[in-house]
Amino acid sequence: MDVLAALESASLSMCSIATLLWMSIGTFSRAEGGEEITQRVIAILCVTSAVMLFALHYMGGDLWGSRNVARPFAVVALIVAGAGMLNLKGIDIQGETNPHQIMKMRREEAEEELE
Repeated sequence: MDVLAALESASLSMCSIATLLWMSIGTFSRAEGGEEITQRVIAILCVTSAVMLFALHYMGGDLWGSRNVARPFAVVALIVAGAGMLNLKGIDIQGETNPHQIMKMRREEAEEELE
């Protein structure tokens, strides 16, 4: 397997794993510190895949048959890495109650009514 094919496969695999982790961040946020670890893993995967995509482009490789796709995808990966690190301290950026908090409040209200 040549270097360009390995770079293409590795970068696409890392982007896919980062996307799956991004979609399941709510599940990981249930554990203490799980969300923070997941966000850091996503950022590391995205930055690493961006470096690989830039390398793929500058080594003359192509992604899905196009030589010009690797650089924009690398920039998107860097943006996703930056966006993933925004909420590291557990601060609710949107200011909305998440579904887990709503469920917990309803459970507490039901327990209070039973008492």
